[in-house]
Amino acid sequence: MREPDFWRDRQRAENKSRRFEELKEEIETWNNIKKENKTLLELANESLKEEDFSIKNEIEDKLLKLKEKFNELEFFILLSEKYDKNNAIISIHAGAGGVDAQDWAGMLLRMYLRYCQKKGWSVKIHDKSVGSEAGIKSVTFAISGSYAFGFLKSENGVHRLVRISPFDAEKMRHTSFALVEVIPELEKDAEVEIKDKNIRIDTFMASGHGGQSVNKTDSAVRITHLPTKITVSCQNERSQRQNKENALKILKSRLHQISEKQRQQKKEELRGEYHEAAWGNQIRSYVLHPYQMVKDHRTDYEQSNIEEILDGEIDKFIEYYLRKK
Repeated sequence: MREPDFWRDRQRAENKSRRFEELKEEIETWNNIKKENKTLLELANESLKEEDFSIKNEIEDKLLKLKEKFNELEFFILLSEKYDKNNAIISIHAGAGGVDAQDWAGMLLRMYLRYCQKKGWSVKIHDKSVGSEAGIKSVTFAISGSYAFGFLKSENGVHRLVRISPFDAEKMRHTSFALVEVIPELEKDAEVEIKDKNIRIDTFMASGHGGQSVNKTDSAVRITHLPTKITVSCQNERSQRQNKENALKILKSRLHQISEKQRQQKKEELRGEYHEAAWGNQIRSYVLHPYQMVKDHRTDYEQSNIEEILDGEIDKFIEYYLRKK
């Protein structure tokens, strides 16, 4: 940080500074736990030595609080994989179920926005396609926060909703699906090369907010990676340049994630454990009728307080997933 050109690349410098502060805080927190533990042991030993048990309740209370702190910090040990500390990029796509699926995708977007708000993380929507009647067809947004990807990687997969459809005049029960994709946002200096000949860049008029130039100039950008057919759109920035930079950043993260998945799949195929991802392989079911229950099929953890969960209270599902993983 003392290097003269450290702040030349402001984004990279801010990321490094933030990471430094996170590590500094983490070390200080563990050191404080260590000091509290030492003090508590000394207090207990002194009490035994003098056969003075009048402070027994005080020692037990302090020990209980210390254990609670330790368990809370121990959870972060689960977030030790390569990209866990990174920011996250989430895409939600409405699947089978028509208008109900688009409404379900909108409900999931709200759930994650509320979760991020409670965590104190910042969210930036890059691209959003609104449904003709309700909800959304798809949305891509970036989340900036400490260990955002580590926490939210558990949400990657198909989410299933069962309810009485508000869009059905006969009030029939409908099943809807939405696909949630979670990838880590890569650092600017990450080694992901995209050759110009492998991409096609199209520009178009933005349909959402983004400044005075919206609907007047072709500020929105769509980048297609020709070898993989991956398409990334960004339209919420004021300038075409900013949208292009954001689209390239998301494309690099997606290409990197595909490369990581391919390596993992090869390992699993050798072990005979590989299963193709499909719509039937939902990770979590949200049932509103005939009973209320949210169940994660990977961990078998379930809760009945579905309104709180859809309002962003998903910490327990994340914790169970990480502990089982």
